[in-house]
Amino acid sequence: MTDRAVAQPPLQQTAPLARLLDWHLIVAVAVVLLLGLVMVASASVAIAERDAGAPLVLFYRQALFAVVGVALAAAAFLLVDTGELERSGPTLLAAGLFLLAIILIPGIGREVNGSVRWLPLGVVNLQVSEVAKLCVFIYLAGYAVRRREAMRRSAGGFLVPVAILALVAALLLAEPDFGAAAVVLATGLALLFLAGAPLLWVVVLAALGMASAAALVVASPYRWERLTAFLNPWADPFDSGFQLTQALIAVGRGGWFGVGLGNSVQKLFYLPEAHTDFLFSVLAEELGVMGVTATVALFAYLVWRVLRIGSAAMAAGRPFGAYLCWAVGFWLGLQAFVNMGVNLGLLPTKGLTLPLMSYGGSSLVMTLLSLALVLRVDYERRAAVREVQP
Repeated sequence: MTDRAVAQPPLQQTAPLARLLDWHLIVAVAVVLLLGLVMVASASVAIAERDAGAPLVLFYRQALFAVVGVALAAAAFLLVDTGELERSGPTLLAAGLFLLAIILIPGIGREVNGSVRWLPLGVVNLQVSEVAKLCVFIYLAGYAVRRREAMRRSAGGFLVPVAILALVAALLLAEPDFGAAAVVLATGLALLFLAGAPLLWVVVLAALGMASAAALVVASPYRWERLTAFLNPWADPFDSGFQLTQALIAVGRGGWFGVGLGNSVQKLFYLPEAHTDFLFSVLAEELGVMGVTATVALFAYLVWRVLRIGSAAMAAGRPFGAYLCWAVGFWLGLQAFVNMGVNLGLLPTKGLTLPLMSYGGSSLVMTLLSLALVLRVDYERRAAVREVQP
């Protein structure tokens, strides 16, 4: 049974809206979002004062992004029907591929720190990979519903989404954005496995992907330098290992209870990207092991809740909604895991933000939109149950 076979009741025909929402997920998202705003305000004061002459200017921008993201998320929840979303998958995929390709055209994409990842749109810069991720996952969720038997029984049915994932990864690597490419590939393969693709095919493809990633690292002096710096950052703490050693110093200074909110020393131009990729290190310094544990627990609960909503949707005969929720859950969980691992010196530097917390409008808005779609999936399931059992 597909989502098309299940009635999608309009919002106004059901019980009071508040009784059909997953408030556990909403509260978890709100807590992580507010914690992120507090940490952006703390971690960005030095760079904001230096670049703009106002210590809280980046916090104000992030707060504005949060308001815009919440407004767009509310609109998506109220207006988007998952059946229509499933049918729009190919169009959204084409839009995502177009965005990834257009920024590679000289003169269109904006280059920052050697990477061309942003599309200038007047007063804001759109990081197109954030949009493309959601578009790809929506398409894959719909494909898994339409071609489920073909994916299980024929190599052709399995290789079509794999080819799409490979194309997306190639465009991301051209920016270059190795971290985003890894997240898309890993999430896509996990989704295909959950949709019924044979485990052997998934394992073989994952092994090929890992071998290709290793070859890219070895062939690129920049990536090889990052890898060797991760393995022993103290060998060159003032050059290739500088960022990681400063992050580890921040984590070490935090101790059990931290140095106090706002009292980080590493954010004062010692730790690069303190308000974006390395926000978690500043959190560890200011809030200590207890703050780190609470943050990890919040993300674990948020991801578990999203995956649980997906399981409930599958049990209710709504596979598209289930696959979409699982994709969003794996995406956010994997990205948070990689970001935290990098900050703690457990993984090589990847340039991935911490969802809902790191400074950046594109990531924040698209994450909130993705979670709004998860809430919509859960709403439609609950509304359908109420129609059957009023």
